[in-house]
Amino acid sequence: MMIVAGPSCLAEAKGAAVGEVLLEREGGVAKVTISSPSTKNAMTAEMFDEFARICREVDGTPDDRVLLVTGAGGDFCSGADLKSGGGEVAVSSQYHAALARMKKIHSGALALHWCSKPTIAAVRGVAVGAGANLALGCDIVYASETARFSQIFVKRGLVLDYGGSYLLPRLVGVHKAFELALTGDMVDAPEAERIGLVNKVVPDGVLDADSSELALRITKAPPIQTMLIKQNLRAGAASSMESALEAEAHAQSVAMGTEDLIEAMAAWLQKREPEFKGR
Repeated sequence: MMIVAGPSCLAEAKGAAVGEVLLEREGGVAKVTISSPSTKNAMTAEMFDEFARICREVDGTPDDRVLLVTGAGGDFCSGADLKSGGGEVAVSSQYHAALARMKKIHSGALALHWCSKPTIAAVRGVAVGAGANLALGCDIVYASETARFSQIFVKRGLVLDYGGSYLLPRLVGVHKAFELALTGDMVDAPEAERIGLVNKVVPDGVLDADSSELALRITKAPPIQTMLIKQNLRAGAASSMESALEAEAHAQSVAMGTEDLIEAMAAWLQKREPEFKGR
């Protein structure tokens, strides 16, 4: 296992609360842990920057087959660190300064969204604000029984960010998205599963094992094909049937020219597990 720690992030003016974003690599799984337990893993501006950098790094690393995102301790992420002075909601009357700050923070949401590798969120405890939308921005979301989600922005005098206005209507429908956004209500794990925010709810004690097992299963799939599948699913949500079929035809033509296709057919005929190389 290789572990890479992100740089130490902004400490609060009084005290030693420091957060970081950690990266571990093992067996084709790049595991990212948001770590600031004393703030329920709230993210400073530096942590948002580091998360974006890691997403881009994983996207460009052939040996990384899956990106798995989780939080340290008993929580996923409580959004921006409002006390750090560097968070997304630092009060400012300067529109252009605030806009530049938000665009910088949102680079992480885009890096996650456009990462060509499958992404999985393993959520326990709170996932609120930008933290909720970071989780929902992943391709698959596993949640423990302790997970709680909230679009808390309106209760803080803010509006949805980190992709919430894009993600919510696609996951739960327009009417439910309005309800969640305009109330900021907390949604527990069973309700999150019922309305489509998460794929699966599991006991807290097996969340790490189950999400890691899923990630490892996906690493066994042919990487070029998983990239193309993800690309088309992302595009398909916002396109016509004609556009989706056109994209699928191009992607399938690429897949048919890969060595991994030959390996898949050979393994099927020989009744064995395939060994995909990404070629």
